Amino acid sequence: MTKTLGLIHTSATLVEVFAALCAKHLPGVETFNIVDDSLIKNTIAAGRLTPLTARRVADHIGSAEAAGADHVLVTCSSIGPAVEAAEPLTGVPVTRVDRPMADRAVCLGRRIGVLATVSTTLDPTADLVRRRAAAADRLIELTTRLCEGAFEALMSGDAAAHDAAVAGALRELAAQVDVVVLAQASMARMAGAVETPVPVLASPRPAMEHLATRLAHS
Repeated sequence: MTKTLGLIHTSATLVEVFAALCAKHLPGVETFNIVDDSLIKNTIAAGRLTPLTARRVADHIGSAEAAGADHVLVTCSSIGPAVEAAEPLTGVPVTRVDRPMADRAVCLGRRIGVLATVSTTLDPTADLVRRRAAAADRLIELTTRLCEGAFEALMSGDAAAHDAAVAGALRELAAQVDVVVLAQASMARMAGAVETPVPVLASPRPAMEHLATRLAHS
């Protein structure tokens, strides 16, 4: 039976990114997208994930299940806690996009760096890495960095300014840790674009590899 993956995005720019990854890693799996950029806009404006936004995330996950998804992937890290809260309420598996990346990071090194361009993503990602390390019984040392102004540059259409800012911050952070985690899917293209002495992880690819295994055995 053909499996169906429902993807929930907070930016339309991620639809093509994940479509390409799905074509590569999930051949034969049908997909559909739900895009609501107000989720991230409201989170940034409030400076945190609010209960109202969290409820709306759960509603979107429920809508994806109702639309026929056998598995749901939520591609925004800023709303990750809402995704985890919605999982027990959902009748199909739900994946928070950065969880497989966090699991891989704690296996690669003790000193882990987390780099973000949005403040509301930094803390949820760092918290996730800490909890996944604890679950794996691994001791880690976490270093976090916020690349201020980069996200705003990207949203205004200045991708070059975004990439330059992230590249500089990435080189600096990579010199201090064993592995770097890029906290947002929007930063993924920088994972292979900057030469660093340590691995640099972005969430989309590990998430797709995780889903390929899950969907093949479900």
